Amino acid sequence: MSRKTIPRETEKPKKLTRAQKKEIDAVIRKYKGDGKPRTAQATIPYEAIYPDGVCRIDRRTFSKCIAFEDISYQLAQPETRTAIFEHLCDLYNYVDASIHVQLSFLNRKVDPVQYAKSFEIAPQGDDFDDIRAEYTAILQKQLASGNNGIVKTKYLTFTIETDSLKTARARLARIGLDLLGYFKAMGCVAHVMDGQERLEVLHGIFHPDGEPFRFEWDWLAPSGLSTKDFVAPSSLCFGTAKTFGMGGKYGAVSFLQILAPELSDEMLADFLKTESGILVNLHVQAIDQTEAIKTIKRKITDLDAMKIQEQKKAVRSGYDMDILPSDLATYGEDAKKLLNKLQTRNERLFMLTFLVLNVADTKQKLGNDVFQAAGVAQKYNCSLVRLDYQQEQGLVSSLPLGINQIKIQRSLTTSNVAVFVPFVTQELFQSGAAMYYGINAKSHNMIMLDRKQARCPNGLKLGTPGSGKSMSCKSEIVSVFLTTADDIFISDPEAEYYPLVKRLHGQVIKLSPTSKDYVNPLDINLNYSEDDSPLALKSDFVLSFCELVMGGKTGLEAIERTVIDRAVKAIYRPYLANPCPENMPILSDLHQALLDQHLPEADRVAQALDLYVSGSLNVFNHKTNVDIHNRLVAFDIKELGKQLKKLGMLIIQDQIWGRVTQNRSQGRATWYFADEFHLLLKEEQTAAYSAEIWKRFRKWGGVPTGATQNVKDLLSSPEIENILENSDFITLLNQASGDRKILSERLNLSADQQKYIDNSEPGEGLLIFENVVLPFSNPIPKNTQLYKIMTTRLSEVVEL
Repeated sequence: MSRKTIPRETEKPKKLTRAQKKEIDAVIRKYKGDGKPRTAQATIPYEAIYPDGVCRIDRRTFSKCIAFEDISYQLAQPETRTAIFEHLCDLYNYVDASIHVQLSFLNRKVDPVQYAKSFEIAPQGDDFDDIRAEYTAILQKQLASGNNGIVKTKYLTFTIETDSLKTARARLARIGLDLLGYFKAMGCVAHVMDGQERLEVLHGIFHPDGEPFRFEWDWLAPSGLSTKDFVAPSSLCFGTAKTFGMGGKYGAVSFLQILAPELSDEMLADFLKTESGILVNLHVQAIDQTEAIKTIKRKITDLDAMKIQEQKKAVRSGYDMDILPSDLATYGEDAKKLLNKLQTRNERLFMLTFLVLNVADTKQKLGNDVFQAAGVAQKYNCSLVRLDYQQEQGLVSSLPLGINQIKIQRSLTTSNVAVFVPFVTQELFQSGAAMYYGINAKSHNMIMLDRKQARCPNGLKLGTPGSGKSMSCKSEIVSVFLTTADDIFISDPEAEYYPLVKRLHGQVIKLSPTSKDYVNPLDINLNYSEDDSPLALKSDFVLSFCELVMGGKTGLEAIERTVIDRAVKAIYRPYLANPCPENMPILSDLHQALLDQHLPEADRVAQALDLYVSGSLNVFNHKTNVDIHNRLVAFDIKELGKQLKKLGMLIIQDQIWGRVTQNRSQGRATWYFADEFHLLLKEEQTAAYSAEIWKRFRKWGGVPTGATQNVKDLLSSPEIENILENSDFITLLNQASGDRKILSERLNLSADQQKYIDNSEPGEGLLIFENVVLPFSNPIPKNTQLYKIMTTRLSEVVEL
């Protein structure tokens, strides 16, 4: 096959840098050598791949490719699985006889050294380097025990025949949009690949060790190379009947002989569970419906003729003419059933070729991998057979180019083809600033998330006592602290975060009637509200504060609200004129501003405040004297009495809101962890304030998380509807029976998913991120410093 340079989109090639020239020279020396085409290049069966992703296979054949991601199929609700299956049937029925479809599932290794380095947290020469090293070791241990060293990708390649590239591009684009619609209906993220992506996939197949792919379209013209030079292996050898050599590796292509009377939707998933390098391909070619029906009718006619011959033979031989060969009777019934399906149901006929490509470092390892794959086939009453003297054709047919040179085909109906469901469980492995959240219990891959990139980063952590809620919060706090520059606030009603905060040099603010730590509830910053005046939102907080102080079932009356608002404006006037700490008002200023109005309603509010200004509960009538600007701040409210705890939680939320607004102007996120979250939802004022936080934090750079064991109490709050609807991150740990039933209904959990929150071990459960539901486990080794400063077990608590 002749080698052709790919047409370029630009008129003039750009000048190359010295480094790019060196890379191209290396490719030339590697592949061109004496100037003659290598076998490796000759085996690659396309003529050109264009930047828009169109591949010209020959003069009249063109293909394009869609990359699609996994979705949670095996743990989904039965009706969801049925819907996915039906959408797959619709996708196949959309494909007519002029479109060839190839599904490719690639498991390939990445460079383990470089991959492990991506999880390293660089030391910074401070007091936290030992924690960074320990945390990195935990991540790399989980990486080694999981399957993240193997990247699993899925592709659908569709091929057509037409006379010109222009016509091919238009038709392929239309088909691509239609197919993307079917993927979207299944809830699957998919996109049409461009030329660079397709070349990278080919490079990954030919270089299974994860060698990096380097290529730019501007390199082609000045180098005189084709794209094949950048993707081809150093060599290909097809000297034996059942194996081939590829760049120092050994490979073998086998085909699946489908013998089972019934197919399972788990067969394909079992092939893809293997931890070795494997490439599974399904070539699906539709048969014209009219032609398929005619063919089956001809077969039935032939079978009827054979029956007549057998009956004549029986009469001549003197035995019962109804006695027919069993094969003849069986084939006749099967043919009639197939004809009935095609004529009365929404079924079509397809020809399927199922290929499995294994690649390994040694012949022995290759033999073991092929044996393992054959065991999967045997499990489903099928047979995996090596291709004899067709290894080169098998390799070509395994490339996601839309070419099938193996003519070993099996006819199947639409529903039978769709049984090979290409979905198992969705992975959550985001790049960039993603943080570690445990191991996917289904696939054993690491879960890496960046909550700040979610539609709504708000979160909930729900579980029974001892299920690992606090450990989950603390683990996330450590991740945020070590991998970001974000600020972290903690509402700690049980005083259990002290060891962790102290080790991270954070500020623990102990609020109690006898404490010397003071936080001024009237602190304000000029960014406190979105509008021009920060007093509007602060006045609303003071109204909530006074409403809690005064109590009562009806709340504040209209006149009382008016006098409070008037007092708020008066006490902040000096600070707004000269915003210095000395001018920041405190509760006694509010108390005096109310008395100065000489109104009965103002006096009534002032009398209610007197207990908190000059009485025994005056802990909040002081200027702030702690490092509220520390990056990590925990509010210990364990020793606040019943009367003060309500006010304390409201003040904490207001302090956090002030930091969120301040950080927004600096481009910094603020994380807020509210332990025993149900306490905030018991009172109308704190519940309303919490719901407001869940609604507004996102656009201000806030990431709130509520943790609680009392799920029934949580769900009994009228505000929880807003909080649940505005939480795209939910961690479900072990649940009591009643709570599990409520949550399953609210979150639409399947029976299989519920098993992961029924009597689960600490740190195990379900993680819900946007529309993805994953079973997970998050073990933290007990022999680590991190575990010792995070555990809450009485026998393990360490005084630091």
